[in-house]
Amino acid sequence: MEQPTGFVDAAFPDHVCKLKKALYGLKQAPRAWFHRLSQALLHLGFVGSLVDTSLFMLHQGSVHIYILIYVDDIIVTGTDSSIMETLIHGLQMKFKLKDLGCLSYFLGIHVLRDKTGLHLNQGKYIIDLLDRVQMLGAKPYAAPCTSGKKLTKLDGDTLPDPTTYRHIIGALQYCTLTRPDIAYTVNQLCQFLHCPTTEHMKAAKRVLRYLKGTPDHGLHFTSGPLQLQAYCDSDWAGDPFDRRSTTGYCVFFGSNLVSWHAKKQPVVSRSSTEAEYRAMAITAAELSWLRMLLKELQVSLHDPPVLWCDNIGAIALASNPIYHARTKHIEVDYHFIREKILHKDLCASYIPTQDQCADIFTKGLTSSRFLFLRDKLMVTPPPIRNELLMLEMLDLINGASHSVTEKLLRYHVPRFEIFA
Repeated sequence: MEQPTGFVDAAFPDHVCKLKKALYGLKQAPRAWFHRLSQALLHLGFVGSLVDTSLFMLHQGSVHIYILIYVDDIIVTGTDSSIMETLIHGLQMKFKLKDLGCLSYFLGIHVLRDKTGLHLNQGKYIIDLLDRVQMLGAKPYAAPCTSGKKLTKLDGDTLPDPTTYRHIIGALQYCTLTRPDIAYTVNQLCQFLHCPTTEHMKAAKRVLRYLKGTPDHGLHFTSGPLQLQAYCDSDWAGDPFDRRSTTGYCVFFGSNLVSWHAKKQPVVSRSSTEAEYRAMAITAAELSWLRMLLKELQVSLHDPPVLWCDNIGAIALASNPIYHARTKHIEVDYHFIREKILHKDLCASYIPTQDQCADIFTKGLTSSRFLFLRDKLMVTPPPIRNELLMLEMLDLINGASHSVTEKLLRYHVPRFEIFA
Protein backbone atom coordinates (compact mmCIF):
# COMPACT_ATOMS: atom_id res chain seq x y z
CA MET A 1 0.00 0.00 0.00
CA GLU A 2 1.37 3.41 -0.94
CA GLN A 3 1.52 5.80 1.99
CA PRO A 4 -0.18 9.19 1.53
CA THR A 5 1.87 12.34 1.95
CA GLY A 6 2.59 13.12 5.59
CA PHE A 7 1.94 9.60 6.86
CA VAL A 8 5.28 7.98 6.06
CA ASP A 9 7.31 6.96 9.11
CA ALA A 10 11.05 7.07 8.37
CA ALA A 11 11.69 4.24 10.84
CA PHE A 12 9.07 1.96 9.24
CA PRO A 13 8.70 2.99 5.58
CA ASP A 14 6.86 -0.23 4.62
CA HIS A 15 4.23 -0.10 7.39
CA VAL A 16 0.65 1.10 7.02
CA CYS A 17 -0.50 3.74 9.48
CA LYS A 18 -3.36 2.87 11.84
CA LEU A 19 -5.96 5.60 12.28
CA LYS A 20 -6.88 6.52 15.85
CA LYS A 21 -10.46 7.23 14.76
CA ALA A 22 -12.44 5.10 12.33
CA LEU A 23 -13.50 6.79 9.10
CA TYR A 24 -17.07 5.47 9.43
CA GLY A 25 -17.42 7.72 12.47
CA LEU A 26 -17.85 10.59 10.02
CA LYS A 27 -21.34 9.24 9.28
CA GLN A 28 -22.35 10.53 12.70
CA ALA A 29 -21.58 14.13 11.69
CA PRO A 30 -25.18 14.96 10.59
CA ARG A 31 -26.53 13.55 13.84
CA ALA A 32 -24.02 15.55 15.88
CA TRP A 33 -24.84 18.70 13.90
CA PHE A 34 -28.58 18.28 14.39
CA HIS A 35 -28.08 17.61 18.10
CA ARG A 36 -26.06 20.81 18.47
CA LEU A 37 -28.61 22.91 16.57
CA SER A 38 -31.62 21.42 18.35
CA GLN A 39 -30.02 22.02 21.75
CA ALA A 40 -29.50 25.68 20.81
CA LEU A 41 -33.16 26.01 19.80
CA LEU A 42 -34.39 24.29 22.96
CA HIS A 43 -32.26 26.69 24.99
CA LEU A 44 -34.04 29.59 23.27
CA GLY A 45 -37.43 28.24 24.37
CA PHE A 46 -38.45 26.18 21.36
CA VAL A 47 -40.11 22.77 21.58
CA GLY A 48 -39.42 19.96 19.16
CA SER A 49 -42.36 18.42 17.31
CA LEU A 50 -43.29 14.84 18.20
CA VAL A 51 -44.61 14.06 14.72
CA ASP A 52 -41.89 15.78 12.66
CA THR A 53 -38.38 15.85 14.12
CA SER A 54 -37.28 18.64 11.77
CA LEU A 55 -39.92 21.07 13.10
CA PHE A 56 -39.45 23.34 16.15
CA MET A 57 -42.14 25.57 17.63
CA LEU A 58 -42.38 28.47 20.04
CA HIS A 59 -45.77 29.40 21.54
CA GLN A 60 -46.02 32.42 23.83
CA GLY A 61 -49.61 33.60 24.12
CA SER A 62 -50.65 34.90 20.73
CA VAL A 63 -47.09 34.64 19.37
CA HIS A 64 -46.23 31.56 17.31
CA ILE A 65 -42.83 30.96 15.71
CA TYR A 66 -42.01 27.91 13.57
CA ILE A 67 -38.62 26.67 12.37
CA LEU A 68 -38.25 23.96 9.74
CA ILE A 69 -34.76 22.46 9.29
CA TYR A 70 -33.20 20.52 6.44
CA VAL A 71 -29.49 19.97 7.27
CA ASP A 72 -28.16 23.57 7.17
CA ASP A 73 -31.09 25.13 5.27
CA ILE A 74 -33.72 26.64 7.53
CA ILE A 75 -37.13 28.26 7.08
CA VAL A 76 -38.31 30.60 9.83
CA THR A 77 -41.84 31.95 9.96
CA GLY A 78 -44.12 33.31 12.63
CA THR A 79 -46.54 35.95 13.80
CA ASP A 80 -44.04 38.37 15.41
CA SER A 81 -41.15 39.80 13.42
CA SER A 82 -39.37 41.24 16.49
CA ILE A 83 -39.18 37.83 18.17
CA MET A 84 -37.91 36.37 14.91
CA GLU A 85 -35.10 38.93 14.91
CA THR A 86 -34.28 38.04 18.50
CA LEU A 87 -34.15 34.40 17.48
CA ILE A 88 -31.75 35.17 14.64
CA HIS A 89 -29.52 37.14 16.99
CA GLY A 90 -29.51 34.24 19.46
CA LEU A 91 -28.50 31.78 16.77
CA GLN A 92 -25.78 34.12 15.53
CA MET A 93 -24.12 33.79 18.91
CA LYS A 94 -23.58 30.08 18.25
CA PHE A 95 -23.50 29.71 14.45
CA LYS A 96 -22.42 31.57 11.36
CA LEU A 97 -25.85 32.57 10.18
CA LYS A 98 -26.76 34.39 6.98
CA ASP A 99 -30.19 35.95 6.55
CA LEU A 100 -31.15 35.79 2.87
CA GLY A 101 -34.44 37.66 3.05
CA CYS A 102 -37.97 36.55 2.29
CA LEU A 103 -38.50 32.97 1.21
CA SER A 104 -38.27 32.66 -2.58
CA TYR A 105 -36.19 29.55 -3.29
CA PHE A 106 -35.69 26.54 -1.01
CA LEU A 107 -34.20 23.15 -1.91
CA GLY A 108 -34.96 23.62 -5.60
CA ILE A 109 -38.51 24.87 -5.01
CA HIS A 110 -39.55 28.33 -6.19
CA VAL A 111 -41.88 30.22 -3.86
CA LEU A 112 -43.87 32.95 -5.60
CA ARG A 113 -46.03 35.23 -3.48
CA ASP A 114 -48.90 37.48 -4.55
CA LYS A 115 -52.17 38.79 -3.11
CA THR A 116 -53.92 35.44 -3.64
CA GLY A 117 -51.39 33.34 -1.72
CA LEU A 118 -48.28 31.24 -2.39
CA HIS A 119 -47.30 29.28 -5.47
CA LEU A 120 -44.70 26.49 -5.25
CA ASN A 121 -43.04 25.10 -8.35
CA GLN A 122 -39.79 23.46 -9.45
CA GLY A 123 -39.45 25.10 -12.83
CA LYS A 124 -35.70 25.67 -12.59
CA TYR A 125 -35.10 22.09 -11.47
CA ILE A 126 -37.26 20.70 -14.30
CA ILE A 127 -35.49 22.77 -16.95
CA ASP A 128 -32.09 21.66 -15.65
CA LEU A 129 -33.26 18.04 -15.79
CA LEU A 130 -34.48 18.41 -19.38
CA ASP A 131 -31.15 19.99 -20.29
CA ARG A 132 -29.16 17.14 -18.70
CA VAL A 133 -31.04 14.47 -20.65
CA GLN A 134 -31.04 16.59 -23.85
CA MET A 135 -34.82 16.86 -24.14
CA LEU A 136 -35.32 20.62 -24.07
CA GLY A 137 -36.29 20.53 -27.74
CA ALA A 138 -38.74 17.63 -27.38
CA LYS A 139 -42.40 17.98 -28.34
CA PRO A 140 -44.63 18.38 -25.24
CA TYR A 141 -47.36 15.90 -24.31
CA ALA A 142 -50.72 16.77 -22.72
CA ALA A 143 -50.57 13.91 -20.16
CA PRO A 144 -47.70 11.98 -18.53
CA CYS A 145 -49.05 8.53 -19.46
CA THR A 146 -51.48 6.83 -21.77
CA SER A 147 -54.93 5.61 -20.80
CA GLY A 148 -55.52 1.89 -20.25
CA LYS A 149 -51.91 0.75 -20.73
CA LYS A 150 -50.06 -0.96 -17.88
CA LEU A 151 -46.28 -1.37 -17.80
CA THR A 152 -44.81 -4.79 -17.02
CA LYS A 153 -41.27 -6.06 -16.62
CA LEU A 154 -41.65 -8.09 -19.82
CA ASP A 155 -42.21 -5.07 -22.08
CA GLY A 156 -39.39 -4.12 -24.45
CA ASP A 157 -35.71 -5.05 -24.44
CA THR A 158 -33.45 -4.71 -21.42
CA LEU A 159 -31.39 -1.52 -21.42
CA PRO A 160 -27.64 -2.21 -21.71
CA ASP A 161 -26.90 0.61 -19.25
CA PRO A 162 -29.71 1.52 -16.80
CA THR A 163 -27.80 4.50 -15.32
CA THR A 164 -29.62 7.16 -17.34
CA TYR A 165 -33.02 5.63 -16.58
CA ARG A 166 -32.31 5.55 -12.86
CA HIS A 167 -31.04 9.13 -12.96
CA ILE A 168 -34.24 10.29 -14.66
CA ILE A 169 -36.54 8.43 -12.25
CA GLY A 170 -34.64 9.71 -9.20
CA ALA A 171 -35.01 13.28 -10.46
CA LEU A 172 -38.70 12.75 -11.26
CA GLN A 173 -39.28 11.49 -7.72
CA TYR A 174 -38.02 14.82 -6.42
CA CYS A 175 -40.31 16.64 -8.86
CA THR A 176 -43.34 15.03 -7.20
CA LEU A 177 -42.79 17.36 -4.23
CA THR A 178 -44.74 20.00 -6.12
CA ARG A 179 -46.15 17.93 -9.00
CA PRO A 180 -48.67 15.41 -7.66
CA ASP A 181 -50.01 15.05 -11.20
CA ILE A 182 -47.05 12.79 -12.10
CA ALA A 183 -47.06 10.78 -8.85
CA TYR A 184 -48.85 7.73 -10.30
CA THR A 185 -46.65 7.47 -13.38
CA VAL A 186 -43.44 7.94 -11.41
CA ASN A 187 -44.54 5.25 -8.95
CA GLN A 188 -45.07 2.87 -11.86
CA LEU A 189 -41.65 3.62 -13.31
CA CYS A 190 -39.96 3.14 -9.93
CA GLN A 191 -41.05 -0.49 -9.92
CA PHE A 192 -38.62 -1.31 -12.75
CA LEU A 193 -35.42 0.30 -11.49
CA HIS A 194 -33.72 -3.07 -11.04
CA CYS A 195 -34.06 -4.04 -14.72
CA PRO A 196 -35.50 -1.26 -16.94
CA THR A 197 -36.34 -1.87 -20.59
CA THR A 198 -36.74 0.27 -23.68
CA GLU A 199 -40.49 0.57 -23.05
CA HIS A 200 -39.87 1.84 -19.53
CA MET A 201 -37.43 4.43 -20.87
CA LYS A 202 -40.01 5.48 -23.45
CA ALA A 203 -42.58 5.96 -20.68
CA ALA A 204 -40.08 7.98 -18.62
CA LYS A 205 -39.39 10.26 -21.58
CA ARG A 206 -43.12 10.78 -21.99
CA VAL A 207 -43.23 12.19 -18.45
CA LEU A 208 -40.35 14.49 -19.33
CA ARG A 209 -42.18 15.65 -22.45
CA TYR A 210 -45.25 16.37 -20.31
CA LEU A 211 -43.10 18.43 -17.92
CA LYS A 212 -41.58 20.22 -20.92
CA GLY A 213 -44.99 21.73 -21.64
CA THR A 214 -45.71 22.62 -17.99
CA PRO A 215 -42.37 23.51 -16.32
CA ASP A 216 -43.76 26.30 -14.15
CA HIS A 217 -46.86 24.45 -12.94
CA GLY A 218 -47.03 23.79 -9.23
CA LEU A 219 -49.14 23.90 -6.09
CA HIS A 220 -51.12 27.03 -5.30
CA PHE A 221 -51.96 27.77 -1.65
CA THR A 222 -54.65 30.24 -0.62
CA SER A 223 -56.39 31.11 2.63
CA GLY A 224 -59.58 29.23 3.39
CA PRO A 225 -61.57 27.27 5.97
CA LEU A 226 -59.66 25.21 8.54
CA GLN A 227 -61.05 21.86 7.46
CA LEU A 228 -59.43 18.56 6.52
CA GLN A 229 -60.93 16.38 3.84
CA ALA A 230 -59.43 13.47 1.95
CA TYR A 231 -60.22 11.47 -1.19
CA CYS A 232 -59.13 7.85 -1.53
CA ASP A 233 -59.36 5.42 -4.41
CA SER A 234 -57.87 2.13 -5.59
CA ASP A 235 -57.40 0.34 -8.89
CA TRP A 236 -58.39 -3.20 -8.00
CA ALA A 237 -55.97 -5.87 -9.34
CA GLY A 238 -54.56 -3.23 -11.66
CA ASP A 239 -51.09 -4.77 -11.97
CA PRO A 240 -51.33 -7.40 -14.77
CA PHE A 241 -48.30 -9.29 -13.43
CA ASP A 242 -49.02 -9.83 -9.71
CA ARG A 243 -52.65 -8.57 -9.57
CA ARG A 244 -52.03 -6.21 -6.69
CA SER A 245 -54.09 -3.05 -6.40
CA THR A 246 -52.85 0.53 -6.42
CA THR A 247 -53.83 2.90 -3.63
CA GLY A 248 -54.18 6.62 -4.21
CA TYR A 249 -55.26 9.41 -1.91
CA CYS A 250 -55.07 13.18 -1.62
CA VAL A 251 -55.67 15.31 1.46
CA PHE A 252 -56.86 18.91 1.34
CA PHE A 253 -56.59 21.51 4.08
CA GLY A 254 -59.23 23.97 3.05
CA SER A 255 -58.77 24.18 -0.71
CA ASN A 256 -55.03 23.41 -0.54
CA LEU A 257 -53.54 20.04 -1.37
CA VAL A 258 -51.15 19.15 1.47
CA SER A 259 -50.60 15.38 1.12
CA TRP A 260 -50.94 12.73 -1.59
CA HIS A 261 -50.01 9.12 -2.19
CA ALA A 262 -49.76 6.65 -5.06
CA LYS A 263 -48.44 3.20 -4.22
CA LYS A 264 -49.09 -0.44 -4.92
CA GLN A 265 -50.69 -2.35 -2.05
CA PRO A 266 -48.45 -4.93 -0.31
CA VAL A 267 -50.94 -7.82 -0.67
CA VAL A 268 -53.51 -9.04 -3.17
CA SER A 269 -57.10 -8.00 -2.45
CA ARG A 270 -59.87 -10.51 -3.07
CA SER A 271 -62.43 -7.90 -4.12
CA SER A 272 -62.70 -4.27 -5.12
CA THR A 273 -64.38 -3.56 -1.77
CA GLU A 274 -61.38 -4.95 0.10
CA ALA A 275 -58.97 -2.90 -2.02
CA GLU A 276 -60.96 0.27 -1.34
CA TYR A 277 -61.15 -0.61 2.35
CA ARG A 278 -57.36 -0.84 2.53
CA ALA A 279 -57.10 2.50 0.74
CA MET A 280 -59.44 4.06 3.31
CA ALA A 281 -57.35 2.68 6.17
CA ILE A 282 -54.11 4.11 4.73
CA THR A 283 -55.79 7.48 4.20
CA ALA A 284 -57.19 7.45 7.74
CA ALA A 285 -53.65 6.97 9.09
CA GLU A 286 -52.48 10.02 7.14
CA LEU A 287 -55.40 12.07 8.45
CA SER A 288 -54.54 11.06 12.01
CA TRP A 289 -50.95 12.20 11.52
CA LEU A 290 -52.06 15.53 10.08
CA ARG A 291 -54.46 16.10 12.98
CA MET A 292 -51.61 15.55 15.45
CA LEU A 293 -49.43 17.97 13.50
CA LEU A 294 -52.15 20.64 13.44
CA LYS A 295 -52.69 20.18 17.16
CA GLU A 296 -48.97 20.85 17.78
CA LEU A 297 -49.22 23.94 15.57
CA GLN A 298 -52.18 24.99 17.75
CA VAL A 299 -54.58 24.94 14.81
CA SER A 300 -58.00 23.75 15.94
CA LEU A 301 -60.44 21.96 13.63
CA HIS A 302 -64.11 22.72 14.13
CA ASP A 303 -65.30 19.54 12.42
CA PRO A 304 -63.82 16.04 12.11
CA PRO A 305 -62.07 15.27 8.80
CA VAL A 306 -64.20 13.89 5.97
CA LEU A 307 -62.98 10.88 4.01
CA TRP A 308 -64.56 10.61 0.56
CA CYS A 309 -64.74 7.20 -1.11
CA ASP A 310 -66.54 6.06 -4.26
CA ASN A 311 -67.21 2.50 -3.01
CA ILE A 312 -70.36 2.07 -0.92
CA GLY A 313 -69.33 -1.42 0.16
CA ALA A 314 -66.02 -0.19 1.60
CA ILE A 315 -67.80 2.56 3.55
CA ALA A 316 -70.24 0.00 4.99
CA LEU A 317 -67.34 -2.31 5.85
CA ALA A 318 -65.58 0.46 7.73
CA SER A 319 -68.71 1.71 9.52
CA ASN A 320 -70.56 -1.46 10.47
CA PRO A 321 -68.86 -4.14 12.62
CA ILE A 322 -71.48 -6.70 11.60
CA TYR A 323 -69.30 -7.48 8.56
CA HIS A 324 -66.48 -8.81 10.77
CA ALA A 325 -66.92 -12.38 9.52
CA ARG A 326 -66.19 -11.26 5.96
CA THR A 327 -62.95 -9.51 6.88
CA LYS A 328 -61.14 -12.07 9.04
CA HIS A 329 -58.45 -12.44 6.37
CA ILE A 330 -57.65 -8.70 6.40
CA GLU A 331 -54.75 -7.65 8.61
CA VAL A 332 -55.67 -6.20 12.00
CA ASP A 333 -53.66 -3.05 11.21
CA TYR A 334 -56.29 -2.00 8.69
CA HIS A 335 -59.23 -2.31 11.08
CA PHE A 336 -58.31 0.74 13.15
CA ILE A 337 -60.34 2.85 10.73
CA ARG A 338 -63.46 1.35 12.33
CA GLU A 339 -62.42 2.79 15.68
CA LYS A 340 -61.76 6.18 14.09
CA ILE A 341 -65.26 6.26 12.62
CA LEU A 342 -66.84 4.88 15.79
CA HIS A 343 -65.18 7.59 17.92
CA LYS A 344 -66.14 10.22 15.33
CA ASP A 345 -62.50 11.11 14.67
CA LEU A 346 -63.42 11.15 10.99
CA CYS A 347 -66.49 10.78 8.78
CA ALA A 348 -66.66 8.48 5.78
CA SER A 349 -68.84 9.72 2.93
CA TYR A 350 -69.66 8.58 -0.57
CA ILE A 351 -68.62 10.50 -3.67
CA PRO A 352 -69.43 9.63 -7.31
CA THR A 353 -66.54 8.19 -9.30
CA GLN A 354 -66.56 11.06 -11.81
CA ASP A 355 -65.82 13.50 -8.96
CA GLN A 356 -63.16 11.35 -7.28
CA CYS A 357 -59.94 13.42 -7.20
CA ALA A 358 -57.81 10.46 -6.14
CA ASP A 359 -58.54 8.72 -9.45
CA ILE A 360 -55.46 10.49 -10.87
CA PHE A 361 -53.21 8.52 -8.47
CA THR A 362 -54.40 5.02 -9.37
CA LYS A 363 -54.46 4.67 -13.16
CA GLY A 364 -53.63 6.22 -16.50
CA LEU A 365 -56.32 8.58 -17.75
CA THR A 366 -57.35 10.24 -20.98
CA SER A 367 -55.97 13.73 -21.52
CA SER A 368 -59.31 15.44 -20.89
CA ARG A 369 -59.96 13.49 -17.68
CA PHE A 370 -56.37 14.03 -16.52
CA LEU A 371 -56.50 17.80 -17.05
CA PHE A 372 -59.87 17.98 -15.26
CA LEU A 373 -58.49 16.25 -12.16
CA ARG A 374 -55.22 18.18 -12.30
CA ASP A 375 -57.13 21.41 -11.93
CA LYS A 376 -58.96 19.98 -8.92
CA LEU A 377 -55.57 19.31 -7.28
CA MET A 378 -54.71 23.02 -7.65
CA VAL A 379 -51.71 22.23 -9.88
CA THR A 380 -51.63 25.44 -11.88
CA PRO A 381 -49.16 27.85 -13.48
CA PRO A 382 -48.15 30.83 -11.33
CA PRO A 383 -50.52 33.83 -11.34
CA ILE A 384 -47.66 35.88 -12.77
CA ARG A 385 -45.81 34.13 -15.56
CA ASN A 386 -42.14 33.52 -14.76
CA GLU A 387 -40.52 35.20 -17.74
CA LEU A 388 -36.98 34.46 -16.53
CA LEU A 389 -37.80 30.75 -16.55
CA MET A 390 -39.08 30.88 -20.12
CA LEU A 391 -36.05 32.88 -21.24
CA GLU A 392 -33.71 30.36 -19.70
CA MET A 393 -35.39 27.50 -21.54
CA LEU A 394 -34.99 29.35 -24.84
CA ASP A 395 -31.36 30.13 -24.05
CA LEU A 396 -30.58 26.50 -23.31
CA ILE A 397 -32.38 25.29 -26.45
CA ASN A 398 -30.47 27.80 -28.59
CA GLY A 399 -27.16 27.03 -26.89
CA ALA A 400 -26.75 30.52 -25.41
CA SER A 401 -24.82 31.34 -22.24
CA HIS A 402 -26.30 30.68 -18.82
CA SER A 403 -26.67 34.34 -17.94
CA VAL A 404 -30.36 33.84 -17.19
CA THR A 405 -29.50 30.96 -14.88
CA GLU A 406 -27.17 33.23 -12.95
CA LYS A 407 -29.97 35.77 -12.58
CA LEU A 408 -32.30 33.09 -11.26
CA LEU A 409 -29.77 31.96 -8.70
CA ARG A 410 -29.19 35.54 -7.63
CA TYR A 411 -32.85 36.41 -7.16
CA HIS A 412 -34.16 33.05 -5.89
CA VAL A 413 -32.34 32.10 -2.71
CA PRO A 414 -33.33 30.28 0.49
CA ARG A 415 -34.75 32.11 3.47
CA PHE A 416 -31.90 31.21 5.83
CA GLU A 417 -28.68 29.24 5.73
CA ILE A 418 -26.66 28.17 8.75
CA PHE A 419 -23.15 26.79 8.62
CA ALA A 420 -21.54 25.00 11.55
